[in-house]
Amino acid sequence: MSSRLAAVALLTLLAAPAVAQDKIVTLKLSSWLPPAHPLNPALIAWAADIEKESGGTIKATLFPSEQLGKAFDHYDMARDGIADVAYINPGYQPGRFPIVAAGELPFLIANAKGGTAAFDEWYQPYAAREMKDVHVCFVFLNDPGTFHSRHKIVLPANIKGDKVRPGSAGMGAMVTLLGGTNVQASAPEAREVLERGVANTIGFPWGSIVLFGIDKVVKYHIDVPLFATTFVWAMNKDRYESLSPGQRKVIDSHCTPEWAEKVASPWADFEHAGRAKLAAEPGHEVYTLTPEQIAAWRAAVVPLTAKWASKVDNGDAVLADLKASLKRHGALAE
Repeated sequence: MSSRLAAVALLTLLAAPAVAQDKIVTLKLSSWLPPAHPLNPALIAWAADIEKESGGTIKATLFPSEQLGKAFDHYDMARDGIADVAYINPGYQPGRFPIVAAGELPFLIANAKGGTAAFDEWYQPYAAREMKDVHVCFVFLNDPGTFHSRHKIVLPANIKGDKVRPGSAGMGAMVTLLGGTNVQASAPEAREVLERGVANTIGFPWGSIVLFGIDKVVKYHIDVPLFATTFVWAMNKDRYESLSPGQRKVIDSHCTPEWAEKVASPWADFEHAGRAKLAAEPGHEVYTLTPEQIAAWRAAVVPLTAKWASKVDNGDAVLADLKASLKRHGALAE
């Protein structure tokens, strides 16, 4: 080899990414959703891109269907290292994470794609304080859900005396405000509580009604973007810190608003398509509300915003920032 070629080879070696020399690690990813759920392939694609960008030194295995633990426990599972990265619904533990709960306020978020990018952009400055036990990668939203019921609901008064499985802690607060009774159950348990008559109504996104077989139980569906649900993709802090600087850089490059939207988008499309599926099912009624009925709903839920703001320092300003972020991304419900 000539001296010039040798010099080029040496420079190439010195310029090689540090991750190529890193120890191989395998991350346990936990999702409590069933394998067929559209979020799982998106999480697998996220992990596959990390493996590629890390030069094959960060590998991952996804465990769906509560294999590593119950849906309600996923934040603590990430904190304690039962999972290296976990899919968390913070609304399963009402009151524990008050700031992120803003995403559950009714009639706030118009869509999940721009809404997710806006929400992650807004929440990251608060994440280190509110979820300090874990390393928050990103937060995201599902496509707005609504009430699906055994009986027809058109006005807030129809919730009084009803038994409702809420889609989030924020929706649970709305049910309580309107005189209903909340029936707590994770998404995988929801069909059972409806079949047994423990609940009559559920707050859920559209496509998941079919996915979880809940369309066999409920028949009436309000066609209005009533609420969104917030989710967190978070990593065990010790596991994150144990990675090399190069590997952490790869993880950081996959914990962005852009990746949050990329992961959320297939699910958003799936949920949106569920509206047409339900409308086409025999015996199902998908119905819109009149402007007067929508106005009645908006008026009835006003106290929820004030209650949320009272639990958060500078709550009005924090919410105004969220609305500004949503508006920039074309996702503010008007």
